[in-house]
Amino acid sequence: MKLFAKDKALARLSLANPVHFLALGFGSGKFAKAPGTFGTLAGIPVYLLLSQLGMGGYLLATALVILVGIFICGKASADMQVHDHGAIVWDEIAGLLITMIAAPAGWLWILAGFILFRFFDILKPWPIRVLDAKVHGGLGIMIDDVLAGVFAFICMQLLAYWLL
Repeated sequence: MKLFAKDKALARLSLANPVHFLALGFGSGKFAKAPGTFGTLAGIPVYLLLSQLGMGGYLLATALVILVGIFICGKASADMQVHDHGAIVWDEIAGLLITMIAAPAGWLWILAGFILFRFFDILKPWPIRVLDAKVHGGLGIMIDDVLAGVFAFICMQLLAYWLL
């Protein structure tokens, strides 16, 4: 069983390139199986770091992750010559950060956010699936995960309201 994916497109990227390093989720996107799940896991330390900024700083940093992600994902995709290769997981990190906006503290809430985001990212209910199919480039790579993050955020807030 191979641990890391190897294909021609992925071989065009280098973790020494900062854009590629970020697009690949600090290398987590190179896992052969479930790179999106590993990319989302790589987002947890990012969330923990950014959650120390307070709500204003967190929202600003999350917006920056999304905006920079459009460029990062678009550039990596162009360098790979493949639209939305599975190894590009910066969008998963952004989606998790959106999910975790104003989330209650604690590992159970992080787990809930992780599960909810992965659920919406994998299932891609309407309109996520439509956007994923119709929008291209860096924005196309980011938009489905941003919207999955919004759906998961809404569920997290409902859970917090009902349980706390």
